Amino acid sequence: MGFYVAQFLGGLAQASSLFIVASGLSIIFGVTRIVNFAHGTFYMVGAFVAYSIADRVAGAWGFWGGIATAALVAGGIGVALERLLLRRLYQSPALFQLLATFGVVLVGQDAVLAIWGPEDRLGPRAPGLAGRVHLLGQAIPHYDLFLIVLGPVVLGLLWLLFHRTRWGVLVRAATEDREMTAALGVDESRLFTTVLFLGALLAGLAGAIQLPREAVTLHMDVAVVVEAFVVVVVGGMGSVTGAFLAALLIGQLQAFGILLVPRITVVLAFLVMAIVLAIRPYGLLGRVPALPRGTADAVEPPLRPASPGLIAVALALTLVLAALPVFAGDYVLALASETLIMVLFAASLQFIMGPGGMMSFGHAAYFGLGAYGAGLVVKHFGATMVTGLVAAPLLAGLAALVFGWFCVRLSGVYLAMLTLAFAQIAWSVMFEWTAVTGGDNGILGVWPASWAATAAPFYELCLGLSIAALLLLRRIVFAPFGYAVRAGRDSPLRCEAIGIDVQRFQWLAFVIAGVLAGLAGGLFAYAKGSVFPTYLDVPVSVDGLVMVLLGGVQSLVGPIVGAVVFHGLETQLVRLTDYWRLVVGVIIILLVLAFPQGIAGALGGRLRSGRSGTGEAGR
Repeated sequence: MGFYVAQFLGGLAQASSLFIVASGLSIIFGVTRIVNFAHGTFYMVGAFVAYSIADRVAGAWGFWGGIATAALVAGGIGVALERLLLRRLYQSPALFQLLATFGVVLVGQDAVLAIWGPEDRLGPRAPGLAGRVHLLGQAIPHYDLFLIVLGPVVLGLLWLLFHRTRWGVLVRAATEDREMTAALGVDESRLFTTVLFLGALLAGLAGAIQLPREAVTLHMDVAVVVEAFVVVVVGGMGSVTGAFLAALLIGQLQAFGILLVPRITVVLAFLVMAIVLAIRPYGLLGRVPALPRGTADAVEPPLRPASPGLIAVALALTLVLAALPVFAGDYVLALASETLIMVLFAASLQFIMGPGGMMSFGHAAYFGLGAYGAGLVVKHFGATMVTGLVAAPLLAGLAALVFGWFCVRLSGVYLAMLTLAFAQIAWSVMFEWTAVTGGDNGILGVWPASWAATAAPFYELCLGLSIAALLLLRRIVFAPFGYAVRAGRDSPLRCEAIGIDVQRFQWLAFVIAGVLAGLAGGLFAYAKGSVFPTYLDVPVSVDGLVMVLLGGVQSLVGPIVGAVVFHGLETQLVRLTDYWRLVVGVIIILLVLAFPQGIAGALGGRLRSGRSGTGEAGR
């Protein structure tokens, strides 16, 4: 009995930590409607600042003073982020706000690396709470008991702040109706700044209080922001009380799940999220989001077929690329092959995000499953490369068929987080099913056939398949099916009224995107000669998002431009500097500020403006 009580208390301590970091994320989203990927950066900075102070100042002053200082420093960074960056992006599409905060993540990772170095840090025990209390024969750390109390105390303070202060009333009003709040004369900029301060402060506090419990590392930011998103989505976006209930649920399931089903503990939170969203699409205490004012005027402009001039440029570029093996070496061809694969991956994601209007945080699932489709038939059946490239899109398409059936029933952030949940479930299967997939050791020896074993023919294969896939996507977009998908994106109620089954069309689009992402994964497996679970992990999905958003989510050329720019920058900067993330992050932020519609979207807009101006002058 004592053992189970200890597990229960440990789950409560973990739940308190999760709630504190998730509450800040929920508050920021509730008011600003920004999906703040940089929230994990506040958490990481809080942990490192608290460690530095505790390491230099001995005793209780160093430890508890470090925690307080870390929270304030994180809050100050949140204020700077709001004033210098987010304030310029409130009128931009939500996806570009997400991209900007991802750029902040990259900058933050290398800034922390430059200041504190790459080593993991182990924090001291909490002065005054370093002991244990014995309960039913089990030793319970005093610090766990402190965390168990801290979570409800933070919840109570937040409730008082939101219900007993004028500032709290304004925050709740902005959460319910931002436009009306602004119309009543509330200074939105000041309100948003204070909200970012509070949200970042809570994240920094959550990171600082982890010192006695876990190592402080350079990779803790992404890990915790994913967990925080899960808690916020399960509880209901914008609901602090919902985040508290979700943290309790996930904390207890993780505490006891390791006893009952230890092999799925790493993905248990995502299983919980998938189940909750299937039953309650907007979380435990979430509500159906109201359509923002002006939605009808925010419909994306229609896609237009390429002009004859652009077609001529595309044909000329294709001929140049086809002739690349004549004057390029093996390294350039290998890099070009990877870039073409990334173009195909990004184009498949853009298809559901742009024409389909479905945001996905888990598209790596289909890329990785495609790679495993090729790898598994090679490992277990000794199949040829052609067979592997057929198996890759089939396995990915089957997964998209199953996952998509659930995903298209949601929208917005909830849909995106459900795609992430399914991606992590697929990753867990590949990671844990060692007898079939090799687990963490992966699958080795996935080499191209003899006719494609050298760089030139493999490059031509990637070029041919990528161009064929891009042309297929273009044909689909301008076919009646593509028009129906875009109509469902722009006006789902009208589509339903005239008899278009929006969910069915979105489901089919989801499957098409999964099939093409699987083909990209299969090519990538043969390019690398191996397959690993990391191909399905969160960073791969984020890379896909960055490529699409950089190029332009509403431009058919966007994923091509974004993949070339991002993959090229990443590949070259890794060779030149250890701080390549900082450079890429700064470039992403500058591009978002300069081209809020993406590079290709901005260039296309200027070309259209130029033609319009010329036409007016002629008239």
